Amino acid sequence: MKAVNAKFPTPPEMEKDFNEFLSKKYGGSVRVGSIFPAPHGEDLNEEEDATTPQTHEMKFDMKPEELEAYLNKYVIKQDQAKEVLATKICTHFQRIKLFTNHEPVGNIKNNIVLIGPTGVGKTYLIKLIAAKIGVPFVKGDATKFSETGYVGGDVEQLVRDLVHEADGNIELAQYGIIYIDEIDKIAAGNSAIGPDVSRVGVQRNLLKLMEETEVDLKVPHDLASQLEAAMKFQKTGKVERKKINTKNILFIVSGVFNGLEDIIMKRLNQQKIGFSSHIQSKTEHKEKYLKQLKSEDLLEYGFESEFIGRLPVVAVLDTLEAEDLYNILANRNCSVIVSKKRDFKAYDIDLKFEDKALWEIAKRAYHEKTGARGLVSAIERVLLKFEKKLPSTDITRMVVSEEVVANPTAELEKLLANPDDKRIQLTYQRLLEDEKKILRDNVREYEHEFNKRHGDQIKFSPQIVELIVARAIARDTKVEKICEEVYQVQQGIRQAEDRFSRLYELRISFDEQAQDLIIGRAFEKAVSVDEICEQVLNKYQQGLKLIKGKTAEFIITKQGIENPESYLNQVIKEYFSQQPTIPSTEGEIPGN
Repeated sequence: MKAVNAKFPTPPEMEKDFNEFLSKKYGGSVRVGSIFPAPHGEDLNEEEDATTPQTHEMKFDMKPEELEAYLNKYVIKQDQAKEVLATKICTHFQRIKLFTNHEPVGNIKNNIVLIGPTGVGKTYLIKLIAAKIGVPFVKGDATKFSETGYVGGDVEQLVRDLVHEADGNIELAQYGIIYIDEIDKIAAGNSAIGPDVSRVGVQRNLLKLMEETEVDLKVPHDLASQLEAAMKFQKTGKVERKKINTKNILFIVSGVFNGLEDIIMKRLNQQKIGFSSHIQSKTEHKEKYLKQLKSEDLLEYGFESEFIGRLPVVAVLDTLEAEDLYNILANRNCSVIVSKKRDFKAYDIDLKFEDKALWEIAKRAYHEKTGARGLVSAIERVLLKFEKKLPSTDITRMVVSEEVVANPTAELEKLLANPDDKRIQLTYQRLLEDEKKILRDNVREYEHEFNKRHGDQIKFSPQIVELIVARAIARDTKVEKICEEVYQVQQGIRQAEDRFSRLYELRISFDEQAQDLIIGRAFEKAVSVDEICEQVLNKYQQGLKLIKGKTAEFIITKQGIENPESYLNQVIKEYFSQQPTIPSTEGEIPGN
Protein backbone atom coordinates (compact mmCIF):
# COMPACT_ATOMS: atom_id res chain seq x y z
CA MET A 1 0.00 0.00 0.00
CA LYS A 2 1.34 3.41 -0.91
CA ALA A 3 2.28 5.44 2.13
CA VAL A 4 0.45 8.69 2.61
CA ASN A 5 2.68 11.76 2.51
CA ALA A 6 2.64 13.32 5.97
CA LYS A 7 3.36 16.75 4.47
CA PHE A 8 0.25 18.76 3.72
CA PRO A 9 -0.08 19.17 -0.09
CA THR A 10 0.33 22.57 -1.70
CA PRO A 11 -2.55 23.95 -3.84
CA PRO A 12 -0.79 23.08 -7.15
CA GLU A 13 -0.27 19.51 -5.91
CA MET A 14 -3.92 19.32 -4.90
CA GLU A 15 -4.96 20.66 -8.30
CA LYS A 16 -2.90 17.97 -10.02
CA ASP A 17 -4.34 15.19 -7.83
CA PHE A 18 -7.86 16.51 -8.35
CA ASN A 19 -7.48 16.51 -12.15
CA GLU A 20 -6.06 12.98 -12.06
CA PHE A 21 -9.10 11.86 -10.10
CA LEU A 22 -11.47 13.49 -12.62
CA SER A 23 -9.55 11.99 -15.54
CA LYS A 24 -9.85 8.45 -14.14
CA LYS A 25 -13.56 8.85 -13.42
CA TYR A 26 -14.75 10.81 -16.47
CA GLY A 27 -11.97 10.52 -19.05
CA GLY A 28 -9.11 12.78 -20.10
CA SER A 29 -11.42 15.44 -21.57
CA VAL A 30 -12.63 16.53 -18.15
CA ARG A 31 -10.34 18.95 -16.33
CA VAL A 32 -10.58 22.02 -14.15
CA GLY A 33 -8.66 25.23 -14.39
CA SER A 34 -6.48 26.76 -11.72
CA ILE A 35 -8.88 26.88 -8.80
CA PHE A 36 -6.26 27.53 -6.11
CA PRO A 37 -4.23 30.57 -7.19
CA ALA A 38 -1.49 31.33 -4.66
CA PRO A 39 -1.53 34.83 -3.19
CA HIS A 40 1.48 36.91 -4.23
CA GLY A 41 4.35 37.34 -1.88
CA GLU A 42 3.33 34.57 0.54
CA ASP A 43 5.39 31.58 1.66
CA LEU A 44 3.47 28.42 0.79
CA ASN A 45 4.96 26.55 3.74
CA GLU A 46 4.06 29.11 6.36
CA GLU A 47 1.91 27.59 9.10
CA GLU A 48 -0.32 28.94 11.79
CA ASP A 49 0.80 27.76 15.17
CA ALA A 50 -2.33 26.10 16.54
CA THR A 51 -0.51 24.15 19.21
CA THR A 52 0.25 27.01 21.58
CA PRO A 53 -0.44 25.91 25.17
CA GLN A 54 -3.98 26.84 25.96
CA THR A 55 -5.09 28.41 29.21
CA HIS A 56 -8.63 27.14 29.46
CA GLU A 57 -9.47 27.28 33.16
CA MET A 58 -11.23 24.26 34.62
CA LYS A 59 -14.21 25.22 36.77
CA PHE A 60 -14.86 21.69 37.98
CA ASP A 61 -15.70 21.62 41.69
CA MET A 62 -17.61 18.35 42.18
CA LYS A 63 -16.68 15.96 44.99
CA PRO A 64 -16.68 12.14 44.61
CA GLU A 65 -19.60 11.60 47.02
CA GLU A 66 -21.66 14.17 45.17
CA LEU A 67 -21.09 12.48 41.81
CA GLU A 68 -21.75 9.05 43.32
CA ALA A 69 -25.04 10.27 44.81
CA TYR A 70 -26.04 11.56 41.37
CA LEU A 71 -25.28 8.19 39.78
CA ASN A 72 -27.29 6.40 42.47
CA LYS A 73 -30.40 8.23 41.27
CA TYR A 74 -30.16 6.72 37.80
CA VAL A 75 -28.16 3.49 38.00
CA ILE A 76 -29.32 0.40 39.88
CA LYS A 77 -26.74 -1.82 41.61
CA GLN A 78 -23.10 -1.53 40.39
CA ASP A 79 -21.98 0.01 43.69
CA GLN A 80 -18.30 -0.73 43.18
CA ALA A 81 -18.27 0.64 39.64
CA LYS A 82 -20.09 3.81 40.71
CA GLU A 83 -17.65 4.31 43.60
CA VAL A 84 -14.60 3.81 41.39
CA LEU A 85 -15.88 6.00 38.54
CA ALA A 86 -17.06 8.84 40.81
CA THR A 87 -13.81 8.92 42.78
CA LYS A 88 -11.28 8.60 39.97
CA ILE A 89 -13.09 10.86 37.50
CA CYS A 90 -13.50 13.63 40.11
CA THR A 91 -9.82 13.28 41.01
CA HIS A 92 -8.88 13.45 37.32
CA PHE A 93 -10.63 16.78 36.78
CA GLN A 94 -9.54 18.23 40.13
CA ARG A 95 -5.92 17.50 39.19
CA ILE A 96 -6.36 19.18 35.82
CA LYS A 97 -7.66 22.28 37.60
CA LEU A 98 -4.77 22.23 40.07
CA PHE A 99 -2.00 21.69 37.52
CA THR A 100 -3.38 23.62 34.53
CA ASN A 101 -0.17 25.54 33.87
CA HIS A 102 2.46 23.37 35.63
CA GLU A 103 1.77 19.69 35.05
CA PRO A 104 4.18 17.61 37.17
CA VAL A 105 6.60 15.21 35.50
CA GLY A 106 5.47 11.58 35.50
CA ASN A 107 1.76 12.27 35.69
CA ILE A 108 -0.38 9.15 35.22
CA LYS A 109 -3.98 9.64 34.13
CA ASN A 110 -6.83 7.78 35.79
CA ASN A 111 -7.80 5.90 32.62
CA ILE A 112 -10.29 3.19 33.51
CA VAL A 113 -11.15 -0.39 32.48
CA LEU A 114 -14.76 -1.50 32.94
CA ILE A 115 -15.39 -5.24 32.93
CA GLY A 116 -18.89 -6.66 32.81
CA PRO A 117 -21.48 -8.52 30.73
CA THR A 118 -23.61 -6.85 28.12
CA GLY A 119 -26.53 -4.69 29.21
CA VAL A 120 -25.36 -3.85 32.74
CA GLY A 121 -25.06 -0.09 32.17
CA LYS A 122 -21.41 0.52 31.24
CA THR A 123 -22.13 3.05 28.48
CA TYR A 124 -25.02 4.58 30.41
CA LEU A 125 -22.77 5.29 33.40
CA ILE A 126 -20.20 7.15 31.31
CA LYS A 127 -22.84 9.15 29.42
CA LEU A 128 -24.40 10.24 32.71
CA ILE A 129 -21.05 11.35 34.08
CA ALA A 130 -20.07 13.27 30.94
CA ALA A 131 -23.45 15.05 30.88
CA LYS A 132 -23.25 15.91 34.59
CA ILE A 133 -19.72 17.28 34.34
CA GLY A 134 -20.42 19.10 31.09
CA VAL A 135 -17.65 17.69 28.90
CA PRO A 136 -17.93 16.19 25.39
CA PHE A 137 -18.27 12.42 25.15
CA VAL A 138 -17.45 10.05 22.30
CA LYS A 139 -17.99 6.30 22.08
CA GLY A 140 -16.04 4.01 19.79
CA ASP A 141 -15.90 0.27 19.14
CA ALA A 142 -12.46 -1.31 19.35
CA THR A 143 -13.37 -3.92 16.73
CA LYS A 144 -13.75 -1.18 14.10
CA PHE A 145 -10.09 -0.15 14.28
CA SER A 146 -7.17 -1.52 12.33
CA GLU A 147 -3.46 -0.91 12.74
CA THR A 148 -3.23 1.27 9.63
CA GLY A 149 -6.58 2.99 9.89
CA TYR A 150 -7.58 2.19 6.28
CA VAL A 151 -9.34 -1.18 6.49
CA GLY A 152 -11.21 -0.45 9.68
CA GLY A 153 -11.04 2.92 11.40
CA ASP A 154 -8.42 5.39 12.55
CA VAL A 155 -8.09 5.53 16.34
CA GLU A 156 -7.23 9.23 16.05
CA GLN A 157 -10.68 9.83 14.56
CA LEU A 158 -12.09 9.41 18.07
CA VAL A 159 -10.23 12.55 19.09
CA ARG A 160 -11.48 14.43 16.03
CA ASP A 161 -15.02 13.31 16.85
CA LEU A 162 -14.53 14.74 20.33
CA VAL A 163 -13.89 18.16 18.79
CA HIS A 164 -17.03 17.74 16.70
CA GLU A 165 -19.05 16.93 19.83
CA ALA A 166 -17.62 20.09 21.41
CA ASP A 167 -18.93 22.13 18.43
CA GLY A 168 -15.41 22.85 17.30
CA ASN A 169 -14.22 24.06 20.70
CA ILE A 170 -10.76 22.50 20.87
CA GLU A 171 -10.11 23.68 24.41
CA LEU A 172 -13.27 22.00 25.71
CA ALA A 173 -12.56 18.85 23.70
CA GLN A 174 -9.17 18.54 25.41
CA TYR A 175 -11.05 17.79 28.66
CA GLY A 176 -13.46 15.30 27.09
CA ILE A 177 -14.07 11.60 27.68
CA ILE A 178 -13.42 8.90 25.06
CA TYR A 179 -15.15 5.59 25.73
CA ILE A 180 -14.05 2.48 23.79
CA ASP A 181 -16.20 -0.63 24.02
CA GLU A 182 -15.23 -4.23 23.23
CA ILE A 183 -11.62 -3.53 24.14
CA ASP A 184 -11.17 -7.23 24.95
CA LYS A 185 -11.47 -7.98 21.22
CA ILE A 186 -8.06 -6.41 20.50
CA ALA A 187 -6.18 -8.66 22.93
CA ALA A 188 -3.48 -10.44 20.91
CA GLY A 189 -4.07 -13.74 22.68
CA ASN A 190 -7.82 -13.57 22.02
CA SER A 191 -7.51 -15.33 18.65
CA ALA A 192 -8.20 -18.88 17.53
CA ILE A 193 -5.18 -18.89 15.18
CA GLY A 194 -2.58 -17.50 17.53
CA PRO A 195 -1.33 -13.99 18.33
CA ASP A 196 -2.72 -11.29 16.02
CA VAL A 197 -0.08 -8.68 15.22
CA SER A 198 -2.64 -6.15 13.94
CA ARG A 199 -4.39 -6.19 17.31
CA VAL A 200 -1.11 -5.35 19.00
CA GLY A 201 -0.75 -2.50 16.51
CA VAL A 202 -4.14 -1.09 17.53
CA GLN A 203 -3.10 -1.33 21.18
CA ARG A 204 0.04 0.67 20.45
CA ASN A 205 -1.86 3.32 18.52
CA LEU A 206 -4.30 3.70 21.41
CA LEU A 207 -1.38 3.78 23.83
CA LYS A 208 -0.07 6.99 22.23
CA LEU A 209 -3.46 8.64 22.57
CA MET A 210 -3.99 7.54 26.17
CA GLU A 211 -0.59 8.92 27.19
CA GLU A 212 -0.09 12.23 25.39
CA THR A 213 0.18 13.10 21.73
CA GLU A 214 -0.84 15.76 19.23
CA VAL A 215 -3.61 14.79 16.81
CA ASP A 216 -3.98 16.70 13.55
CA LEU A 217 -7.62 17.64 13.04
CA LYS A 218 -7.21 17.57 9.26
CA VAL A 219 -7.12 14.08 7.76
CA PRO A 220 -4.47 13.94 4.99
CA HIS A 221 -6.40 11.46 2.80
CA ASP A 222 -9.75 13.25 3.23
CA LEU A 223 -10.54 15.18 0.01
CA ALA A 224 -13.13 17.37 1.76
CA SER A 225 -10.58 18.42 4.39
CA GLN A 226 -8.06 19.20 1.68
CA LEU A 227 -10.51 21.33 -0.27
CA GLU A 228 -11.52 23.23 2.87
CA ALA A 229 -7.90 23.88 3.79
CA ALA A 230 -7.10 24.98 0.23
CA MET A 231 -9.91 27.54 0.23
CA LYS A 232 -8.63 28.95 3.51
CA PHE A 233 -5.15 29.08 2.00
CA GLN A 234 -6.52 31.02 -0.95
CA LYS A 235 -7.92 33.65 1.42
CA THR A 236 -5.10 33.87 3.96
CA GLY A 237 -2.02 32.54 2.20
CA LYS A 238 -1.34 30.31 5.20
CA VAL A 239 -1.63 26.58 5.69
CA GLU A 240 -3.64 26.08 8.86
CA ARG A 241 -2.73 23.10 11.02
CA LYS A 242 -5.09 22.67 13.93
CA LYS A 243 -4.10 20.08 16.50
CA ILE A 244 -5.47 18.80 19.77
CA ASN A 245 -3.44 17.51 22.70
CA THR A 246 -4.68 14.32 24.37
CA LYS A 247 -2.90 14.89 27.71
CA ASN A 248 -6.10 15.65 29.64
CA ILE A 249 -8.55 13.50 27.67
CA LEU A 250 -9.85 10.71 29.89
CA PHE A 251 -9.99 7.25 28.29
CA ILE A 252 -12.43 4.62 29.57
CA VAL A 253 -12.46 1.19 27.95
CA SER A 254 -14.79 -1.73 28.52
CA GLY A 255 -15.49 -5.28 27.52
CA VAL A 256 -17.01 -8.61 28.50
CA PHE A 257 -13.59 -10.31 28.71
CA ASN A 258 -14.85 -13.85 28.17
CA GLY A 259 -12.37 -16.39 29.53
CA LEU A 260 -10.55 -13.92 31.77
CA GLU A 261 -12.03 -15.58 34.85
CA ASP A 262 -10.39 -18.87 33.83
CA ILE A 263 -6.97 -17.21 33.84
CA ILE A 264 -7.66 -15.77 37.30
CA MET A 265 -8.93 -19.09 38.65
CA LYS A 266 -5.82 -20.82 37.34
CA ARG A 267 -3.58 -18.33 39.11
CA LEU A 268 -5.51 -18.54 42.37
CA ASN A 269 -5.57 -22.35 42.39
CA GLN A 270 -1.85 -22.56 41.63
CA GLN A 271 -1.07 -20.32 44.58
CA LYS A 272 -3.07 -22.42 47.06
CA ILE A 273 -1.33 -25.78 47.53
CA GLY A 274 -1.72 -28.15 50.50
CA PHE A 275 -4.41 -29.69 52.65
CA SER A 276 -5.48 -26.29 54.07
CA SER A 277 -5.99 -24.71 50.65
CA HIS A 278 -9.46 -24.01 49.37
CA ILE A 279 -9.83 -24.93 45.71
CA GLN A 280 -12.47 -22.63 44.28
CA SER A 281 -15.05 -24.13 41.97
CA LYS A 282 -15.44 -22.81 38.43
CA THR A 283 -19.17 -22.81 38.96
CA GLU A 284 -18.90 -19.92 41.40
CA HIS A 285 -20.03 -16.59 40.13
CA LYS A 286 -17.84 -15.08 37.43
CA GLU A 287 -17.63 -11.64 39.05
CA LYS A 288 -16.14 -13.17 42.20
CA TYR A 289 -13.00 -14.02 40.26
CA LEU A 290 -12.93 -10.89 38.13
CA LYS A 291 -12.82 -8.75 41.26
CA GLN A 292 -9.48 -10.42 42.09
CA LEU A 293 -8.00 -9.30 38.77
CA LYS A 294 -4.30 -8.41 38.55
CA SER A 295 -2.22 -6.91 35.77
CA GLU A 296 -0.56 -10.26 35.11
CA ASP A 297 -3.97 -11.70 34.19
CA LEU A 298 -4.48 -9.05 31.51
CA LEU A 299 -0.96 -9.71 30.22
CA GLU A 300 -1.77 -13.39 29.79
CA TYR A 301 -5.09 -12.44 28.18
CA GLY A 302 -3.14 -10.73 25.40
CA PHE A 303 -2.55 -7.08 26.27
CA GLU A 304 0.78 -5.28 26.01
CA SER A 305 2.35 -4.32 29.35
CA GLU A 306 2.56 -0.65 28.30
CA PHE A 307 -1.12 -0.69 27.34
CA ILE A 308 -2.12 -2.09 30.74
CA GLY A 309 0.09 0.48 32.42
CA ARG A 310 -1.96 3.29 30.90
CA LEU A 311 -5.16 1.79 32.37
CA PRO A 312 -4.43 1.80 36.11
CA VAL A 313 -8.04 1.73 37.34
CA VAL A 314 -10.30 -1.32 37.05
CA ALA A 315 -14.00 -1.66 37.92
CA VAL A 316 -16.06 -4.84 37.62
CA LEU A 317 -19.80 -4.58 37.02
CA ASP A 318 -22.27 -7.15 38.31
CA THR A 319 -24.73 -9.20 36.30
CA LEU A 320 -28.27 -7.89 36.67
CA GLU A 321 -30.81 -10.21 38.31
CA ALA A 322 -34.60 -10.05 37.83
CA GLU A 323 -35.00 -7.89 40.93
CA ASP A 324 -32.39 -5.45 39.59
CA LEU A 325 -34.28 -5.18 36.30
CA TYR A 326 -37.47 -4.45 38.22
CA ASN A 327 -35.72 -1.72 40.22
CA ILE A 328 -34.53 -0.19 36.96
CA LEU A 329 -38.09 -0.05 35.63
CA ALA A 330 -39.47 1.30 38.92
CA ASN A 331 -36.99 4.18 38.93
CA ARG A 332 -38.69 7.34 37.70
CA ASN A 333 -35.55 8.20 35.70
CA CYS A 334 -35.69 4.89 33.81
CA SER A 335 -35.06 5.79 30.17
CA VAL A 336 -36.94 2.67 28.98
CA ILE A 337 -40.20 3.68 30.69
CA VAL A 338 -39.80 7.38 29.91
CA SER A 339 -39.19 6.61 26.25
CA LYS A 340 -42.27 4.40 26.00
CA LYS A 341 -44.44 7.01 27.73
CA ARG A 342 -43.25 9.57 25.21
CA ASP A 343 -44.13 7.23 22.35
CA PHE A 344 -47.75 7.23 23.54
CA LYS A 345 -47.64 10.93 24.54
CA ALA A 346 -46.94 11.68 20.87
CA TYR A 347 -50.55 10.57 20.29
CA ASP A 348 -51.87 12.43 23.39
CA ILE A 349 -52.18 9.17 25.33
CA ASP A 350 -51.00 9.17 28.93
CA LEU A 351 -49.45 5.86 29.97
CA LYS A 352 -49.17 4.53 33.54
CA PHE A 353 -47.57 1.28 34.74
CA GLU A 354 -48.73 -0.77 37.71
CA ASP A 355 -46.06 -2.21 39.98
CA LYS A 356 -47.01 -5.84 39.26
CA ALA A 357 -46.75 -5.17 35.54
CA LEU A 358 -43.17 -3.92 35.98
CA TRP A 359 -42.30 -7.11 37.85
CA GLU A 360 -43.67 -9.29 35.05
CA ILE A 361 -41.78 -7.31 32.40
CA ALA A 362 -38.56 -7.58 34.44
CA LYS A 363 -38.90 -11.36 34.77
CA ARG A 364 -39.43 -11.75 31.03
CA ALA A 365 -36.44 -9.55 30.26
CA TYR A 366 -34.24 -11.51 32.67
CA HIS A 367 -34.82 -14.74 30.75
CA GLU A 368 -33.39 -13.11 27.62
CA LYS A 369 -29.98 -12.88 29.37
CA THR A 370 -29.13 -9.54 27.75
CA GLY A 371 -29.24 -7.40 30.88
CA ALA A 372 -31.14 -4.12 30.75
CA ARG A 373 -31.26 -4.31 26.93
CA GLY A 374 -33.89 -7.01 27.26
CA LEU A 375 -36.27 -4.56 28.92
CA VAL A 376 -36.87 -2.67 25.69
CA SER A 377 -37.86 -5.73 23.67
CA ALA A 378 -39.99 -7.08 26.55
CA ILE A 379 -42.01 -3.84 26.72
CA GLU A 380 -42.31 -3.61 22.94
CA ARG A 381 -43.83 -7.08 22.72
CA VAL A 382 -46.46 -6.10 25.30
CA LEU A 383 -47.42 -2.68 23.95
CA LEU A 384 -46.91 -2.82 20.19
CA LYS A 385 -50.57 -3.62 19.40
CA PHE A 386 -51.76 -0.87 21.75
CA GLU A 387 -49.37 1.63 20.15
CA LYS A 388 -50.77 0.71 16.74
CA LYS A 389 -54.49 0.74 17.60
CA LEU A 390 -55.08 3.40 20.29
CA PRO A 391 -54.03 6.45 18.22
CA SER A 392 -57.04 5.77 15.98
CA THR A 393 -59.41 5.98 18.96
CA ASP A 394 -60.45 8.69 21.46
CA ILE A 395 -58.68 6.94 24.34
CA THR A 396 -56.32 9.32 26.18
CA ARG A 397 -55.40 7.20 29.22
CA MET A 398 -54.04 3.70 29.54
CA VAL A 399 -52.87 1.58 32.47
CA VAL A 400 -50.37 -1.21 31.88
CA SER A 401 -51.48 -3.88 34.35
CA GLU A 402 -50.31 -7.39 35.13
CA GLU A 403 -53.15 -8.66 32.92
CA VAL A 404 -51.99 -6.51 30.01
CA VAL A 405 -48.50 -8.00 30.23
CA ALA A 406 -49.86 -11.54 30.47
CA ASN A 407 -52.34 -11.26 27.58
CA PRO A 408 -51.98 -8.05 25.52
CA THR A 409 -54.40 -9.04 22.74
CA ALA A 410 -57.31 -9.90 25.05
CA GLU A 411 -56.80 -6.77 27.20
CA LEU A 412 -56.70 -4.56 24.11
CA GLU A 413 -60.05 -5.93 23.00
CA LYS A 414 -61.50 -5.25 26.47
CA LEU A 415 -60.20 -1.69 26.44
CA LEU A 416 -61.62 -0.99 23.00
CA ALA A 417 -64.98 -2.43 24.02
CA ASN A 418 -65.16 -0.42 27.26
CA PRO A 419 -62.75 2.57 27.14
CA ASP A 420 -64.48 4.26 30.13
CA ASP A 421 -64.11 1.29 32.45
CA LYS A 422 -64.34 2.76 35.99
CA ARG A 423 -61.83 0.27 37.35
CA ILE A 424 -59.21 1.46 34.88
CA GLN A 425 -59.99 5.12 35.57
CA LEU A 426 -59.69 4.65 39.34
CA THR A 427 -56.41 2.81 38.93
CA TYR A 428 -55.13 5.58 36.68
CA GLN A 429 -56.00 8.26 39.27
CA ARG A 430 -54.33 6.27 42.05
CA LEU A 431 -51.14 5.87 40.04
CA LEU A 432 -51.19 9.57 39.15
CA GLU A 433 -51.49 10.63 42.79
CA ASP A 434 -48.71 8.24 43.79
CA GLU A 435 -46.51 9.76 41.11
CA LYS A 436 -47.28 13.30 42.28
CA LYS A 437 -46.38 12.43 45.86
CA ILE A 438 -43.01 11.05 44.81
CA LEU A 439 -42.32 14.12 42.69
CA ARG A 440 -43.18 16.50 45.53
CA ASP A 441 -40.63 14.71 47.69
CA ASN A 442 -38.12 14.98 44.85
CA VAL A 443 -38.62 18.76 44.68
CA ARG A 444 -37.94 19.17 48.40
CA GLU A 445 -34.90 16.91 48.04
CA TYR A 446 -33.65 19.13 45.22
CA GLU A 447 -34.05 22.22 47.43
CA HIS A 448 -31.95 20.62 50.16
CA GLU A 449 -29.21 19.49 47.76
CA PHE A 450 -29.12 22.84 45.95
CA ASN A 451 -28.80 24.85 49.15
CA LYS A 452 -26.12 22.50 50.45
CA ARG A 453 -24.15 22.70 47.19
CA HIS A 454 -24.43 26.44 46.52
CA GLY A 455 -24.88 27.86 49.99
CA ASP A 456 -28.03 29.57 48.73
CA GLN A 457 -31.40 29.47 50.44
CA ILE A 458 -34.13 28.69 47.94
CA LYS A 459 -37.55 27.41 48.89
CA PHE A 460 -40.37 26.81 46.49
CA SER A 461 -43.86 27.76 47.64
CA PRO A 462 -46.57 25.04 47.62
CA GLN A 463 -48.01 26.59 44.45
CA ILE A 464 -44.65 26.40 42.67
CA VAL A 465 -44.11 22.82 43.83
CA GLU A 466 -47.41 21.86 42.21
CA LEU A 467 -46.43 23.74 39.06
CA ILE A 468 -43.12 21.83 38.91
CA VAL A 469 -44.86 18.50 39.48
CA ALA A 470 -47.50 19.15 36.82
CA ARG A 471 -44.88 20.28 34.32
CA ALA A 472 -42.65 17.26 35.00
CA ILE A 473 -45.60 14.88 34.43
CA ALA A 474 -46.85 16.66 31.32
CA ARG A 475 -43.41 16.72 29.70
CA ASP A 476 -42.07 13.44 31.14
CA THR A 477 -39.09 15.48 32.26
CA LYS A 478 -36.79 15.14 35.24
CA VAL A 479 -37.87 17.16 38.25
CA GLU A 480 -34.35 18.53 38.62
CA LYS A 481 -34.54 20.09 35.17
CA ILE A 482 -37.85 21.85 35.93
CA CYS A 483 -36.51 23.02 39.30
CA GLU A 484 -33.48 24.52 37.55
CA GLU A 485 -35.78 26.33 35.12
CA VAL A 486 -37.84 27.74 38.00
CA TYR A 487 -34.70 28.84 39.84
CA GLN A 488 -33.48 30.66 36.72
CA VAL A 489 -36.82 32.49 36.48
CA GLN A 490 -36.55 33.46 40.15
CA GLN A 491 -33.08 34.85 39.50
CA GLY A 492 -34.48 36.76 36.54
CA ILE A 493 -37.14 38.33 38.78
CA ARG A 494 -34.47 39.48 41.25
CA GLN A 495 -32.44 41.00 38.44
CA ALA A 496 -35.52 42.78 37.09
CA GLU A 497 -36.25 44.16 40.58
CA ASP A 498 -32.72 45.55 40.85
CA ARG A 499 -32.77 47.05 37.36
CA PHE A 500 -36.12 48.81 37.79
CA SER A 501 -35.18 49.96 41.30
CA ARG A 502 -32.18 51.78 39.86
CA LEU A 503 -34.26 53.15 37.02
CA TYR A 504 -36.94 54.68 39.29
CA GLU A 505 -34.60 55.37 42.23
CA LEU A 506 -36.99 53.45 44.46
CA ARG A 507 -36.74 49.95 45.90
CA ILE A 508 -39.23 47.85 43.88
CA SER A 509 -39.98 44.22 44.76
CA PHE A 510 -42.56 41.48 44.09
CA ASP A 511 -44.00 39.51 47.01
CA GLU A 512 -44.06 35.69 46.98
CA GLN A 513 -47.50 35.33 45.39
CA ALA A 514 -46.60 37.86 42.70
CA GLN A 515 -43.41 35.92 41.93
CA ASP A 516 -45.40 32.70 41.69
CA LEU A 517 -47.74 34.34 39.19
CA ILE A 518 -44.81 35.61 37.09
CA ILE A 519 -43.23 32.14 37.05
CA GLY A 520 -46.53 30.57 35.99
CA ARG A 521 -46.97 33.09 33.16
CA ALA A 522 -43.37 32.65 32.01
CA PHE A 523 -43.93 28.91 31.65
CA GLU A 524 -47.46 29.10 30.26
CA LYS A 525 -46.80 31.77 27.65
CA ALA A 526 -43.12 30.93 27.04
CA VAL A 527 -42.05 34.56 27.44
CA SER A 528 -39.07 36.03 29.25
CA VAL A 529 -39.18 37.32 32.82
CA ASP A 530 -37.93 40.72 31.65
CA GLU A 531 -40.83 41.02 29.23
CA ILE A 532 -43.42 40.17 31.90
CA CYS A 533 -41.90 42.49 34.52
CA GLU A 534 -41.56 45.33 32.02
CA GLN A 535 -45.20 44.98 30.97
CA VAL A 536 -46.25 45.19 34.62
CA LEU A 537 -44.01 48.10 35.61
CA ASN A 538 -44.85 50.15 32.53
CA LYS A 539 -48.37 50.46 33.99
CA TYR A 540 -46.91 51.96 37.18
CA GLN A 541 -44.81 54.72 35.66
CA GLN A 542 -47.08 57.64 36.63
CA GLY A 543 -47.85 56.23 40.06
CA LEU A 544 -44.18 55.63 40.82
CA LYS A 545 -43.48 59.29 40.05
CA LEU A 546 -46.11 60.32 42.62
CA ILE A 547 -44.63 58.30 45.47
CA LYS A 548 -40.98 58.71 44.48
CA GLY A 549 -39.09 60.30 47.37
CA LYS A 550 -41.96 59.74 49.78
CA THR A 551 -41.32 56.04 50.54
CA ALA A 552 -38.31 53.72 50.47
CA GLU A 553 -39.98 50.67 48.93
CA PHE A 554 -42.84 49.77 46.61
CA ILE A 555 -44.06 46.16 46.90
CA ILE A 556 -46.10 44.67 44.05
CA THR A 557 -48.52 41.92 45.04
CA LYS A 558 -50.42 39.35 43.01
CA GLN A 559 -53.30 41.82 42.82
CA GLY A 560 -50.84 44.42 41.58
CA ILE A 561 -50.07 42.23 38.57
CA GLU A 562 -53.63 41.16 37.83
CA ASN A 563 -55.17 44.64 38.24
CA PRO A 564 -52.40 47.28 38.26
CA GLU A 565 -54.66 50.38 38.09
CA SER A 566 -56.88 49.36 41.01
CA TYR A 567 -53.89 48.29 43.11
CA LEU A 568 -51.99 51.51 42.46
CA ASN A 569 -54.99 53.67 43.38
CA GLN A 570 -55.39 51.68 46.59
CA VAL A 571 -51.69 52.03 47.50
CA ILE A 572 -51.63 55.79 46.84
CA LYS A 573 -54.85 56.32 48.81
CA GLU A 574 -53.50 54.32 51.77
CA TYR A 575 -50.17 56.13 51.62
CA PHE A 576 -51.58 59.65 51.66
CA SER A 577 -54.21 58.80 54.31
CA GLN A 578 -51.37 57.80 56.62
CA GLN A 579 -49.43 61.06 56.11
CA PRO A 580 -49.58 63.25 59.26
CA THR A 581 -51.39 66.54 58.96
CA ILE A 582 -48.94 69.41 59.43
CA PRO A 583 -50.49 72.04 61.80
CA SER A 584 -50.43 75.67 60.82
CA THR A 585 -47.70 77.73 62.55
CA GLU A 586 -48.95 81.13 61.39
CA GLY A 587 -48.87 83.75 64.21
CA GLU A 588 -46.79 81.61 66.59
CA ILE A 589 -43.82 83.19 68.32
CA PRO A 590 -40.61 81.21 67.94
CA GLY A 591 -39.43 79.79 71.24
CA ASN A 592 -42.88 79.78 72.94
